[in-house]
Amino acid sequence: MSELDTAQRVWQTRLTALQGDQERVAKQHEAGKLTARERVMKLFDAGSFVESDALQADAGAVSGCGTMDGRLAYCFAQDYTNHGGAMCVAQAQKLLKLLRKAQLTGAPVLLLLDSAGAYLQEGALALSAYSRVYSQLARLSGVCPILTAVLGPCRGSAAVFAQLSDMVILADGISELELHSALVTGEKLTVKAIDAQGAAHIVVRTEEEALAQLAALVNLLPASNTEDAPLTEGDDLNRVLSGAEEMAAGTLACEILDEHTALQLTAEYGKRLQTWLGKLGGRTVGLIISDPTEEEGRLDAASCEKAARFVRFCDSYHLPVVTLIDSNGLTVGKLSEQAWLMRALGQLTFAYAEATSPKAAVITGKAVSAAFVALGGSRMADIAYAWPSATVSPLTADAAVATLFDEQLNAGESRENLKKAYEASVDAVYAARQGIVDDVIDPAETRKYLITALEIMSSKHEVALPKKHSNMPL
Repeated sequence: MSELDTAQRVWQTRLTALQGDQERVAKQHEAGKLTARERVMKLFDAGSFVESDALQADAGAVSGCGTMDGRLAYCFAQDYTNHGGAMCVAQAQKLLKLLRKAQLTGAPVLLLLDSAGAYLQEGALALSAYSRVYSQLARLSGVCPILTAVLGPCRGSAAVFAQLSDMVILADGISELELHSALVTGEKLTVKAIDAQGAAHIVVRTEEEALAQLAALVNLLPASNTEDAPLTEGDDLNRVLSGAEEMAAGTLACEILDEHTALQLTAEYGKRLQTWLGKLGGRTVGLIISDPTEEEGRLDAASCEKAARFVRFCDSYHLPVVTLIDSNGLTVGKLSEQAWLMRALGQLTFAYAEATSPKAAVITGKAVSAAFVALGGSRMADIAYAWPSATVSPLTADAAVATLFDEQLNAGESRENLKKAYEASVDAVYAARQGIVDDVIDPAETRKYLITALEIMSSKHEVALPKKHSNMPL
């Protein structure tokens, strides 16, 4: 065969791959979905994406790398128009090659999942393909950010791909993330239910919004654990927070973070603690904030698990963790749930204690009992502040009065007066005098103090004890 014939075959094969099956492409569009290549083109800078293994026509996926706002990123997009994007040996090999390149060069990996599942015709080989990819994703975890958008079906073993990622984005009406289909369970698992159970970090309405959120995450995160997140020019470093004491938790989070950078994660799960990613003084931070409107901010198992994973994510990429504490302790739930809460509280405490990234805390209200310790308000934070209205106490005011002031109650003293007296004895000034916090600050200047604290701690370095890994109480 002549070189001309070979070149013609290459050109024809590439053209066929680029055009795809037009009938199936039309069906994809009718379903309100973009094709794999259309998604990739929307994500990357114009003309920057370089496809790998483009002639591997039966893999059912598009893979390669390009730049997003000038920063390198890798992308693997399952192609539902090609054998339903089913995971087969060829697709696994393609993905494994991409993951190894990301590991070697230190760049984020974007997974766009849209697949009918395993390629059943390959039998156990398809399952082996899944396991090999799982292994590589686990090894890459904490090395390069792994960001997943589910943009179609993602069932059974494929659903584990999403849960092995750092971030999972769903689009309502398009994403179908589930272990078992409705044929097995008798009902369809909705995106709302997935969100409420904590299996997704961001839920949006459309596919375009999902891709935009992926881009936002790439802009916020470092390329790998050997680099710092991009330092940008933040908005006014001296901006004050007028009326901070009256702000709702979400509003306060957005006001503290630089304008137009706040991104809330896992909003519908573990609502007593909110988790946010954004910029503070141009530096990417993870922000955890108690929501006192949700059962007085009392920690439950779901909120502890959610925050623990978030702290470990931030620590993996040396992102500072900022915590705003207003929690009346732990939830008093069913007896059958105590073991779950104990384990989850251990996870949260462990995550804060183990994290070596800079940690700053502000007690904005009540910091009661184990909630104060678990949320890093104790000496687990590098720098801690308190608002004048803050209290730090081993007991709630009600419990303290019942436990410590029974004689005064029996003598007829007012319960409310005793509560006020107790809270005054454990106020912010008491915490500062005891060295529990570094200073009592004006709430309006919280943002300025936090920016300064993170600047001070920017060169923080800890030497870890020699060990294979810690044994987190999972």
